[in-house]
Amino acid sequence: MDLPENGAAAAGAPHLAEGFPDATTERWRELVAGVLRKSGVAEERLAEAPESVLAATSYDGFVIDPLYTSRPPAADPGFPGMPPFTRGYRADGNVTTGWDVRARHTDTDPAVLRRRVHDDLMNGVGSLWITVGTDGAPADRLGEALTDVHLDLAPVLLDAGTSYAEAADALLTAHSDAEVPDGRVISHLGIDPLGTAARTGEAAEVTDPVRFAADRARGRPNLGLLVADGTLVHGAGGSDAQELGWALATGAAYLRALHKAGLDPDDAAGRIEFRLAVGADQFAGIAKLRAARAMWNQVLATGGVSPERRTMRLHATTSEAMMTRRDPHVNMLRTTVACFAAGVGGADTVTVEPFDSAVGLPDDFARRVARNTQAVLQEESNLARVIDPAGGSFFVEAFTKDLYEAGWAFLRHIEASGGAARALSDGVLRDGVDEVWRRRRSDIAHRRAPLTGVSEFPDAAETPLERPADPARSPAPGGFPQRRYSQDFEALRDRADAQERTTGQRPTAFLATLGPVAAHTARASFATNLLAAGGVAAVDPGPLESAEAAAHAFADSGARVAVLCGSDDFYTEHAEDTARALKGAGARRVLLAGTPRDVYRQAGVDAFAHQGCDAVELLTDLVDLAHTDPPAQAAHEQGEKA
Repeated sequence: MDLPENGAAAAGAPHLAEGFPDATTERWRELVAGVLRKSGVAEERLAEAPESVLAATSYDGFVIDPLYTSRPPAADPGFPGMPPFTRGYRADGNVTTGWDVRARHTDTDPAVLRRRVHDDLMNGVGSLWITVGTDGAPADRLGEALTDVHLDLAPVLLDAGTSYAEAADALLTAHSDAEVPDGRVISHLGIDPLGTAARTGEAAEVTDPVRFAADRARGRPNLGLLVADGTLVHGAGGSDAQELGWALATGAAYLRALHKAGLDPDDAAGRIEFRLAVGADQFAGIAKLRAARAMWNQVLATGGVSPERRTMRLHATTSEAMMTRRDPHVNMLRTTVACFAAGVGGADTVTVEPFDSAVGLPDDFARRVARNTQAVLQEESNLARVIDPAGGSFFVEAFTKDLYEAGWAFLRHIEASGGAARALSDGVLRDGVDEVWRRRRSDIAHRRAPLTGVSEFPDAAETPLERPADPARSPAPGGFPQRRYSQDFEALRDRADAQERTTGQRPTAFLATLGPVAAHTARASFATNLLAAGGVAAVDPGPLESAEAAAHAFADSGARVAVLCGSDDFYTEHAEDTARALKGAGARRVLLAGTPRDVYRQAGVDAFAHQGCDAVELLTDLVDLAHTDPPAQAAHEQGEKA
């Protein structure tokens, strides 16, 4: 059988688009407007660009559209291995080797650390990220923990904070004891004076640590020295552009300091490793890594570094901020998406945090899952076998360009404030990050940014995991904050659990389910899940026939709060009477599942579970009621006696 060449139609074959209208942007807009019109969107919002109703605004201020085309074109990303290195700094990408799998170790016991290091290296890990010093393994026993490691093949990255000197010398001594020649030392000292100052709350001192690093670099051409860590900003709730700007400002500060310490700029540039966090938003993660390389290329070009040395050592680690203590197994899904984004974005090295890392020191099973996540993506999904697989996507290229511009603007803001150290000491960085965190926190509280297993679909019967404390993940008093997106909801769950342990009774809310079953079932289910997000148990007596029946059932429940669940038509006719009956039965607060209307306000019924509802604030009030108000049954009995 003769087949046509690619792109050529077989003789006599029908044209597949024949009989269909041309697919144009204008026609697509008409279809979008039609759907939105049926959804109740006001006509004036659909007049010119109906797709704007579907658009979202990033925390960095640029708009994310629902559809991207070749018009207007995004910035030219170039070719892999060529400036601006958006598409990676190697022409062959990671096709032959894949990215480096790096495991993080925060164990304080050298014997445990040695065993876990061995397990990692025997099961697919290529490099090690080890916490040493006050929050990790003792520096003087680091060599013991590395006894089984072939240090000329498996490099070690240190995270030692203020103990950088002792840890660095211990690491180099371990190399010497293993008879690794200085010219073959490929480990990294991991010195980060700016990040350390931010996390400890102390004044930043860059000169001495950089001089120390430069001294250890002599005769060791492949030894990494400094880390420009953007995860500091990400972990405090900052935006992607703020993380980029801070990381690049830190890198620029270290580049200048290394030059002053005697290193040639071309040599100094290769001694700095960048660390960025990648979360569950895969497109943001891909675009961030691509933008970071282009930004560093611009910084180095400005500093006179030759094009072939403008490459970036890029270490991507899955976000700690996105990790949850509640329903932590969902973190496996989050880290898989994040790892996917890191690989597609072209990270040189990737660390996947174990799913229980937000709870405490990860166990062996969680560490194994983290390792195997990367193995599956590389070896079974063949993710590294395509160079820059997202390249050419209209959305990804536009997203990369927008993040580059926003990140560069924040970098200039830091430089204009006097540089990274000054921005840290004067609070410029903290102020910017806190402003984004306030907006992000509000979105989470209002459930515009859902957290599966926490604010959405919580497991009310969950038995929380328990792990030993991990000092390396505990914020220092007075230092830069470490925030997790789920922390407010989880704090409520903790309070509710503590109350149940103390009193034997969990905060509860009574569901007044009236009207047709089909009408109230969906809202009752929704209300039950939202209450569970704050640790509040729902008492559902089933369908109720009248306001009087609801009042009696409420009084028998022992609850303090009632939630009306029904249809809009039912609310209009019966909400006021039902709310009055429930309050007469002792309800301290009556809520309504659905969209609020003025009539409900007049009836003394609060809105519940609609888009404008601050779920954290509401649930906090409900948990507080359980601590301060008398039970509904007692109030009902007092009312009957009166």
